[in-house]
Amino acid sequence: MAKLYFNYSTMNAGKSTVLLQASHNYRERGMDTYLMTAAIDGRAGSGRIASRIGISAEADTFLPEDDVFSMIDSRLKQGPVACVFIDEAQFLSEEQVWQLARAVDDLKVPVLAYGLRVDFQGKLFPGSAALLALADEMREVRTICKCGRKATMVIRQDENGNAITEGAQVQIGGNETYVSLCRKHWREAVGV
Repeated sequence: MAKLYFNYSTMNAGKSTVLLQASHNYRERGMDTYLMTAAIDGRAGSGRIASRIGISAEADTFLPEDDVFSMIDSRLKQGPVACVFIDEAQFLSEEQVWQLARAVDDLKVPVLAYGLRVDFQGKLFPGSAALLALADEMREVRTICKCGRKATMVIRQDENGNAITEGAQVQIGGNETYVSLCRKHWREAVGV
């Protein structure tokens, strides 16, 4: 039975690594997978999912206005797919998450979405909120704070390492921009 999975975490927890490893496991057993990622995140190059540890794979990209159900349906018409993997799922729209759920229900293909749960202000991304509401199963990919506790929050920092508390929800960046922290250290960093 196909399901919609949401694998969530903070920045730098290894979500893309887990996604790429899971896709590799399917392919190693002769089963094809379909990889998708948000077009907005071109850090590894357009149409590429990459991990900080050096592994990567080609992927189709989606924009906020794309019909991801149609993209999955078109891919399935080219040949069987054992699983669909979505990286940067926080950038999905609510409508696109419903389209993923429809792909699971109507096309009977498992969909594993990987993304951030909250932004640097501690607010849910729209795609993540919809996935939390609609996913059949949720899994947390864990990382740790500087104190050793589980990191559940992320700060955006300026070039001097100071926490930024205002700005657009989306700003693409990596270790130079974001730091994952436990709630206590996030509160201290942002002054809450």
